[in-house]
Amino acid sequence: MSQTLTNTTLSVLDLAPVLEGADASQSFQNSVDLAQHVEKWGFHRYWLAEHHNMPGIASSATSIVINHIASQTSTIRVGSGGIMLPNHAPLVIAEQFGTLESIHPNRIDLGLGRAPGSNHETAYALRRTLNSSPEDFPNQVEELENYFAGEARVKAIPGTGAHVPLWLLGSSDFSARLAAKKGLPFSFASHFSPDYTVPALQLYRERFQPSEQLQKPYAMVGVNVIAAETTEKAKWLATSQQQQFLSLVRGAPSKLQPPIDDIDNEWTLYERASVEKSMNSKSTIVGDPETVKEKLEAFIEETNADEVIINSQIYDHNERINSYRIIADMLGSDE
Repeated sequence: MSQTLTNTTLSVLDLAPVLEGADASQSFQNSVDLAQHVEKWGFHRYWLAEHHNMPGIASSATSIVINHIASQTSTIRVGSGGIMLPNHAPLVIAEQFGTLESIHPNRIDLGLGRAPGSNHETAYALRRTLNSSPEDFPNQVEELENYFAGEARVKAIPGTGAHVPLWLLGSSDFSARLAAKKGLPFSFASHFSPDYTVPALQLYRERFQPSEQLQKPYAMVGVNVIAAETTEKAKWLATSQQQQFLSLVRGAPSKLQPPIDDIDNEWTLYERASVEKSMNSKSTIVGDPETVKEKLEAFIEETNADEVIINSQIYDHNERINSYRIIADMLGSDE
């Protein structure tokens, strides 16, 4: 059966945006408020991502923020989308997420990425060495699994025996292959790497080998959605995210900026092409409720995703809440 909006699980990816004119404290207040709203509206999970040296993202201490969100909610699953495992000793991650699972039983997810999530200088500051590489990722995942299973010589306490579902995250086919081989759920970062989505998902499904955690492939796909009462307003709100991507293209990441009236005054043709490559019309959906529903259903149909995790980078917190409310309203009917 092909997937539709009403039989696809919806979740939230929160990049904990730091707003121009505000600070991280406000970001975390906004995140708690958003998590409480989407929990009430029936979203399944709420994930936060590890980024470092990024002025516009407050979730660098990801496990701490996960605990904060989980402590302020009661039923929604909370986890990482993801923890960049090469930045850490697997033992430390096993202990952190074993602790989270002990505090919030059966609510914690551990999504793992292999990219450093930063530049070389930041990677050096995190690891103190650049000897490790993303190619070490499979061994790091196995080491982490051994800590949770209690099969390592060193015991993760808490951690040993903890029921923490592992996910592999990716923006290419590397993690798709590994997730298939290990029988783990797979989440593809279509929200910033749209071109490789369908091939990676196809590879994952074709090569999937059942495991104790998962008997059949389960794929979640990221998508940017900015919804408003009118498409014109949604496009205006979307200029904040466009400015954020533009700052990355320029190598000068910034806080999330307020919307502007004419984004074309801000970028060159090359910069516009670079931003639009990462934010194409399939993986970045902007519009009124009817437009968003139509495009989101088309995205689900194309990817056959079991679950869609939605990022809404909107400067005004109330408008961000409203965007998710519009999406939640779509779940009641498939007409």
